[in-house]
Amino acid sequence: MTGGRARVFTTPADVELCPLDALGDPGARNVVLQIDDAYFHGFLVRTGELVRGYVDRCPHQGLPLAQRLDAYLTPDGGMISCSWHGALFRIDDGACVGGPCSGQRLTPWPVKVERGVVKTA
Repeated sequence: MTGGRARVFTTPADVELCPLDALGDPGARNVVLQIDDAYFHGFLVRTGELVRGYVDRCPHQGLPLAQRLDAYLTPDGGMISCSWHGALFRIDDGACVGGPCSGQRLTPWPVKVERGVVKTA
């Protein structure tokens, strides 16, 4: 439960999220969607023209990864980091390569880019 509301881990297809240009390169952005009476928490990561989406939940303890809004990447922009316990994840597949959840991975969230707009897939 989040604030008294259920949390969901999937989204319907073709929901417009943001313009591609709203994401830094590399960059990341938090996304919260209300789906009926529940909420989905995810984040987007851009590298070049590719955008990947992940459920905002660390496999270590189930917490959101960023303590500061949109702060999902390491300072060099090369990896996703969990600010709570230092886990590091590859951007391309969400695999944990260091920290307390090594060998686990982030849950992918299907997204796509169409005509310069990031959407759910």
